[in-house]
Amino acid sequence: MGCGERFLASTRGQVVVLLRRSERTVNELAAALGLTDNAIRAHLSSLERDGLVERRGVRRGVGKPAHLYGLTDEAERLFPKAYDAVLAGLLGVLTERLGSAEVEALLAEVGRRAASGHDWPEGVGPRLDAALALVGEMGGLAEVVRRNGSVLIEGYSCPLSALVPSHPEVCRVLVSLLSEAVGAPVQGRCDHGAHPRCSFVVDLSACGAAS
Repeated sequence: MGCGERFLASTRGQVVVLLRRSERTVNELAAALGLTDNAIRAHLSSLERDGLVERRGVRRGVGKPAHLYGLTDEAERLFPKAYDAVLAGLLGVLTERLGSAEVEALLAEVGRRAASGHDWPEGVGPRLDAALALVGEMGGLAEVVRRNGSVLIEGYSCPLSALVPSHPEVCRVLVSLLSEAVGAPVQGRCDHGAHPRCSFVVDLSACGAAS
């Protein structure tokens, strides 16, 4: 059982599952789970601190108005999605119909468009920081490493890891995105194994930028 499944099987997870169906009050959650109001409040407080639950106004009735609780966008990430399977299928069909070279060109364009929607700062350092922040928003984790005069972007968690083992060409998305973001050519040196790990070399000399 994965971490997400274990969480959803816990009492806090059951609260999240109920709130995914509809907004509810403390009393409604307590009745559904057979817990006291105070126990539910404790769980909701914890879930609010974790950014998974938020208040959504009040429900007015005969008695005192009761706060309504609902899920945040962050909480939706806990639930399995079919994105990876659908994208893998799409890449397979595109490769069969267009060929590998054309698919890689399309993926590179996807990366360029993803980067073009951002207002990048001036200077190599700030642009590198902004690029890493964008990778983080996509669900990855990376940092800049300076080694033997070279500037590397070392990835520790790939946002496309579910697709990379069967479709390593998706790395073109990140290569193109980072090239646009940093304003310098980027070369990918990624591990495409069962546990993908990204590594990118930034060629600052090509644009005359100082490292």
